[in-house]
Amino acid sequence: MTRENPRERESRGEYRIGVDTGGTFTDVVVGDASGILSVGKALTTRERISRGILEGLGVAAAPLGLDSGALLQQTGVFIYGSTRATNAILEGKTAKTALLVTHGFPDILVRREGGKTNPWDYTVEYPEPYVPRHLTFEIPGRMTSEGKAIVPLEEASATAVMHRLRALHVEAVAVCFLWSIANPEHELAVARIIKRELPGIPFTLSHQVNPIVREYRRASSAAIDASLKPLMQQHLREMQTDLRAAGLAGELLPAISLGGVMHIDGVVEKPIHMVRSGPSLAPILGQVTGAAETGATGVIVCDTGGTSFDVSLVRDGRPVFGRDTWLGARYVGHLTGLSSVDARSIGSGGGSIARVDSGGLLCVGPESAGANPGPACYGRGGSQATVTDAALLLGYLDAEYFNGGRMRLDTDASIGAVGRIAAQLGKSAEDTAAGILTVASEHMVAAIKEITINEGVDPRDSLLLAGGGAAGLNIVPIARELNCARVLLPRMAGALSACGAQYTDIVTEFGLSLVTDSRGFDYAGVNRVLAGLESSIEDFMQSLRARGIARFRTDYFVEARYRYQVWELEVPLPGARISSTHQLVEIIKAFHRAHESIFAVSEAGQEIEFIQWKGRVTGELDRPPLTPLLTSQAAAPPPERHGKAYFEATGGVDIPRYRGTALLPGMRVVGPALIVEPTTTIVLYPGSSATVTPFNNYMVEV
Repeated sequence: MTRENPRERESRGEYRIGVDTGGTFTDVVVGDASGILSVGKALTTRERISRGILEGLGVAAAPLGLDSGALLQQTGVFIYGSTRATNAILEGKTAKTALLVTHGFPDILVRREGGKTNPWDYTVEYPEPYVPRHLTFEIPGRMTSEGKAIVPLEEASATAVMHRLRALHVEAVAVCFLWSIANPEHELAVARIIKRELPGIPFTLSHQVNPIVREYRRASSAAIDASLKPLMQQHLREMQTDLRAAGLAGELLPAISLGGVMHIDGVVEKPIHMVRSGPSLAPILGQVTGAAETGATGVIVCDTGGTSFDVSLVRDGRPVFGRDTWLGARYVGHLTGLSSVDARSIGSGGGSIARVDSGGLLCVGPESAGANPGPACYGRGGSQATVTDAALLLGYLDAEYFNGGRMRLDTDASIGAVGRIAAQLGKSAEDTAAGILTVASEHMVAAIKEITINEGVDPRDSLLLAGGGAAGLNIVPIARELNCARVLLPRMAGALSACGAQYTDIVTEFGLSLVTDSRGFDYAGVNRVLAGLESSIEDFMQSLRARGIARFRTDYFVEARYRYQVWELEVPLPGARISSTHQLVEIIKAFHRAHESIFAVSEAGQEIEFIQWKGRVTGELDRPPLTPLLTSQAAAPPPERHGKAYFEATGGVDIPRYRGTALLPGMRVVGPALIVEPTTTIVLYPGSSATVTPFNNYMVEV
């Protein structure tokens, strides 16, 4: 494919850059108006995130005939996804945060929504709350559910608490009072006191970040958001400064957990939206690519990075959303409480460390070698065996062409690291390495089953789409275990989330609470709430129109449940008003269908409670077109070379190794074989094959 002059392309349109910074690698994908994509990959530099980004940009810019500065000057949109916020929470590196609550309710974060996997097991202590109890303070004052102040706020007590917070060197403050969603007067009064007594200390009010009925979720949202503000505000502003200094002329749009992007000022104000922002981009690519390749409306999206394995779903042509975004185990971890793309993560990736436990069993993960020191084969001081070391020993990686030849892998270091595990197990190095990949694959299969079978989705009915730098190492045995016949691996599979950023839009969600039921439905109250959401959406769209965005999509939802149930399901609404019994009946039918789909049971005569009303607005950005290419009738070219590889089914065999850049649409490669791309490697196990699609991706028959 010929490359055009960058000056000619600049006259037609601007570049769009997608970046995803993970725990090990920073992925960069550059797209232009013609649909040509260029990818770059670099090690993540956590101490100064822009260094890794600029290194990856330089790699992606080179095929375009540009350096990173010239590329940034011609960039209209720069989308940034990251695991920084998520990792800070999981690693306990957020700010020292205080929580202010209504007098008598200091244990909201302790009890959570049960606080235990088995709430009746009294031998298990409650886990530590997100904000320690010694930093949780009770403020006298009480609102009713109708918004009446039956106990006035004691401002003198609140002021005294601020003096204690100053003495404790608190770095952020979260405020969550009972029924602040009905009347926020007390939270707003405390905000004024914080500004007066603790100038410069960031704070979050629960009714502003997550106005829902559920007390724990609202408190957890406020606490997480406040704790992230010092870290993420500095991180985003520092990165923005560095990118501007490097030449960025366009808009910097951080990715958010809704699978879209926001303007940086909005994310700086509410950094909780960046929790799990990176994984939220992958199903966007799954949605777009799955529909283009096969017309699929159901896609299972697997993203295998260096540190984690993320799995998400596209269902009925759209990414699946949920509120249960737990960081850590369900009920004992911490919950964001906000709508987000339902992406499940486990600690299983290319950098996952293998070990033998006290019982003599082989374990893989969740600990990761990360980027520094990284797997033993990186030659950066790492000595522990990882999934990447096992793959290299088995012949599944090209030591000379890792990351497009920019990293040379040390095979001897991998042999030594895996060999130490093999000696403990009393097995050969090859069998041990194969076992490491098998254990990692089992973890991944379990994660896929949790989000599919447990949610009423049969994996066999969906397209399996795999990406991430380590995806191709074991996706064939994973697909076989799931009984999936085919796997789609995008050509840009090594940078799945960054590539998804090329097709994302600006997304924001507004929500309000109003409890009513199907038998005594409050049409007037519900329509007042929906009118409020519509007004907020219109104001938001007006702000985007001022930035040149003209295409919008709005969707309305309600969270509902059968009476006496605990959890709600999200059901779409026909529009911004419910004005007839017929419309209500259709909403009720949609709820029954959703309940049947997920739980395999519905109760047609049961009363339904409607709890939370939401409006989601999407401002559509320009995106690279997806255009099929001419299909070659030629056979695949001869392999670049042959090499030894070990498979459990065959033992050691000599297999061909193809350079992916030489394979054109229509060409087919039969396994066992290796297809080596600049940012990923596809292992074709015996009995599998891969065909390059008209969209220049790989369709693997397993």
